[in-house]
Amino acid sequence: MSNISTHILDTSLGKPAAGVRVWLEHEQDGLWRTLAESQTDADGRARDLTSDRLLAGHYRLAADLGAYFTRDLRETLYATAIIDFVIQDAAQHYHLPLLISPYSYSTYRGS
Repeated sequence: MSNISTHILDTSLGKPAAGVRVWLEHEQDGLWRTLAESQTDADGRARDLTSDRLLAGHYRLAADLGAYFTRDLRETLYATAIIDFVIQDAAQHYHLPLLISPYSYSTYRGS
């Protein structure tokens, strides 16, 4: 099981954001390397972004908001939401929910 997951909720519609492409990147020697790519399910969740445990380090979880909003013919200011975070204890699970609307997004560390 991965130690990274996300749940994307479209707060402007009050429902899960299904079909959002998400990807996980790891910074190594100043360069970003994509580790995994997934898509949110009908409940807005991407549960397993990697098949292996991650090491401590600097990561980014990105979500393609532009394609999500365009699909429903809605304008958006943000093409990509990026959660930039650091894993210090690789034994822990990191659940990173993302609350989105066409003109804002926010995140927090979930459980």
